[in-house]
Amino acid sequence: MEAHVDADNHPLQEEVTKEEATFPERIGYIIWVSDIKAARNLEKYGCVHYISRRMHYVVMYVNADREQDIVKNMSRLSYVRKVERSYRNEIKTEYSKKVPDPTQFFGI
Repeated sequence: MEAHVDADNHPLQEEVTKEEATFPERIGYIIWVSDIKAARNLEKYGCVHYISRRMHYVVMYVNADREQDIVKNMSRLSYVRKVERSYRNEIKTEYSKKVPDPTQFFGI
């Protein structure tokens, strides 16, 4: 890649195209465990995002292309009680505003 130079001879950062910055698709999982210390070993299966010591669960992300193999191998572990798929990325987060804002009628 060649960097472009603007009028002041400062290099401009080029925009990264979608093809260059593709990240592998990841799927979230909630793994219920019986041993928190042993749960640290789950890092070899994917990216551990959070470990709850009080409720004994692990939130982790795995690559979508190897998802079935990883889940099958994690389920076989002695300290894993249950593996659940997280549907967080499928929940609608954009809302339409159909209810008018009551504060817009109050003037100063």
